[in-house]
Amino acid sequence: MQSKKTALITGASGGIGYELSKLFADNGYNLVLVARDRKKLREVHTEINVKYGVEVKTIVKDLSEPLAPDEIFQELWEEKINISVLVNNAGYATFGPFTETDLDEELKMMHVNMIALAHLTKLFLPSMLDSEDGKILNVASTAAFQPGPFMAVYYATKAFVLSFTEAIANELKHSGVTVTALCPGPTKSGFQKRAHMENSKLIEGKIMDAELVAKLGYKGMMKGKTVVITGVRNKILTETIRITPRRVATNIVRRLQEKRK
Repeated sequence: MQSKKTALITGASGGIGYELSKLFADNGYNLVLVARDRKKLREVHTEINVKYGVEVKTIVKDLSEPLAPDEIFQELWEEKINISVLVNNAGYATFGPFTETDLDEELKMMHVNMIALAHLTKLFLPSMLDSEDGKILNVASTAAFQPGPFMAVYYATKAFVLSFTEAIANELKHSGVTVTALCPGPTKSGFQKRAHMENSKLIEGKIMDAELVAKLGYKGMMKGKTVVITGVRNKILTETIRITPRRVATNIVRRLQEKRK
């Protein structure tokens, strides 16, 4: 698997991760795809292998498990697979008042969205620095820019991803390695269903599809951008938030995320 560069993509069985997998394959990358769902991962493996003719390795792991990043790294090290691009895409949300949401589920979410992301970055970054070549794409969200009532923990995890990405991107200037935070707004995928937020006002109307989000993220990462916000509407929103009092921004998000009556 070393004749070409290899990209490792987490959460690759659907949504943005699936679309990114196809983009990397179409551009000649071999792939290591990580997800929890064995059946879906097998289907993605077959599709990409047949359509693009690149080598695809799949690893079935639940990144809410503390040992998962080490196990992924160890497996690839034993097989002498060097990772040139790391895409930390895996993530999910819970929806509802904080006093009513499930604690165990939120702790798992925090582990996937933040700890596993930082852990994998810590493991795979040194070899990129040794070769003075590599890219890391961390999937954050426009949620990273303000507090989010009814998704309090999720918004906080994405704020972590954005802050973490910007900080290490600065540290790695002139190293040959770039780090990018992809910040999409609401996106058509299985995200809303898993979060049980199909009735939220936030996803009313036209929202961006995962294919376009992936293309914009891929393009921005290849250009070495630190932050990629998808879509003009989302860019205007995040810029407006910067000059809006936090209390006002929080109240606006609350109204957007209340369930439709």
